Amino acid sequence: MLQSSLHKTALLSCLFVLITSSMCSQDQLIPKREFRGVWVATVKNIDYPDRPTANATALQEQWRLLLRKFKETGINAVIMQIRPASDAFYPSKLAPWSRFLTGKEGEAPIPYFDPLEFMIEETHQQGMEFHAWLNPYRATTDLDTAILASNHIFYQHPEWIIKYGKRYYLNPALPEVRDHLAEIVSEIVTNYKVDAIHFDDYFYPYKVKGESFPDSLEYQTLGPQFDNIGDWRRHNVDQLIQQVGTQIKAVKPYIKFGISPFGVWRNVEDDPGGSKTRAGATCYDDLYADVLKWMRRDWIDYVAPQLYWHIGYEPADHAILLDWWSARARNTQLYIGHAVYKVADNKEEAWHLPSEIPLQVSRARLNFNTQGSIFYNTNTLLKNRLGVRDSLRQQFAYPALVPEFTPSEVSIKRHDSPRHYKVRSRKGGVRIKWRPSRTDKNTPPKYYVVYRFDGPQVGNYEDPRNILAVTPFWEDERTFKYYDYSTKANKVYTYAIKPVNELNQEGKVSDIHTIRRKRKGLKRLK
Repeated sequence: MLQSSLHKTALLSCLFVLITSSMCSQDQLIPKREFRGVWVATVKNIDYPDRPTANATALQEQWRLLLRKFKETGINAVIMQIRPASDAFYPSKLAPWSRFLTGKEGEAPIPYFDPLEFMIEETHQQGMEFHAWLNPYRATTDLDTAILASNHIFYQHPEWIIKYGKRYYLNPALPEVRDHLAEIVSEIVTNYKVDAIHFDDYFYPYKVKGESFPDSLEYQTLGPQFDNIGDWRRHNVDQLIQQVGTQIKAVKPYIKFGISPFGVWRNVEDDPGGSKTRAGATCYDDLYADVLKWMRRDWIDYVAPQLYWHIGYEPADHAILLDWWSARARNTQLYIGHAVYKVADNKEEAWHLPSEIPLQVSRARLNFNTQGSIFYNTNTLLKNRLGVRDSLRQQFAYPALVPEFTPSEVSIKRHDSPRHYKVRSRKGGVRIKWRPSRTDKNTPPKYYVVYRFDGPQVGNYEDPRNILAVTPFWEDERTFKYYDYSTKANKVYTYAIKPVNELNQEGKVSDIHTIRRKRKGLKRLK
């Protein structure tokens, strides 16, 4: 019976992939805008660096190598964990250097450099967004406090610390803790050119069997107006999310605030508005994170639920949860979190089918409200188990722009068309050269999109097959160049360029250049 069921599942999966592949060929599933992200976990060196080292060169080369592999896969956004446990992957006045970076907490790289600044610049040079991922409440990863630096929050403010299970946490009930976390976020968005601040699913910790979270005293003193301790805890997290979101927008309103919650908000048996699932934990009841409220009140800009179950998994079906979140993320961008780490490494047979992740990505694309995917984790993805990376490279065969960010309270002008735009022959290829519009002198575009159309006419700007390149996220350049070495002799091509602002909105198109590629050089047709 089990083998028959698995056989049926495999056949259905293959059939669906064939159908969606056929649809892709008809341009029905090829989005011009799609978030294609990866989580890069640093806690316990899951993804980066592969082992702690103070050697600056080793750290830099490892990061460059990761980015090259991401680019080859079609990724356009990196969610990098820069604060795994009240520490930092950057020089901070509020936290020590992370031991997961250099091997010893409080120790800087040698020779000295700022890893966060470096990682952001290198990521932008690849035309990708950089989202700074923070774990707000986790103070330590174990109970060994001897390894902590003297400026760690455990020693600086022991009155803020709570022991629960085998870790220490910052107490979510304390206003001082919320102020501290908002200050940490402010330090990052003020000093670095991040594209987003990202929190994952760790708010109040996952429950430890047989142990109660020790905040009853705070509840008695700080929460007497609440009917129960659960509502009070949710209120504490609500205040943090609202405060952090407000702090980000006060510094740089175009920086996004994203949350990646546990994939089940509530089970329907506990709430009529919940999903048709039987999850053993939920983000509302166990982590005290009311993500739906945060979306309704526009406290966050995107949500990326971790739908880490396979399609058809009875207690928590990926497909059911995809539709559930889609129906509720009305004013918030929705990206889907995929469990690449389970591929070929899970007792459920579905994770041993090469079609599972591609099928999930295809379903997300078919969904009316989903704008992309994020994959956990980097290390597993790059191992290419069951060809999962190869599959994504096929699904991401054409470049995709990150979805537009259009909050009602933020308005940034769309850029004017570039000037001094020229197309010339260059060593067997084509050199495209331009300068920003004069009106963009003080606020240069975030990046440019270079379009190339086959033939003498401009085609469809919404077809990603016509995107030749997304340029690096230059900040201070005055002249921009792109070299196209993929042209063929005796063929006609038409080029155009569009600037993109901080909200990922395209501006006015450039002049149009049409050329005929000759065996040597080129001929300008218009």
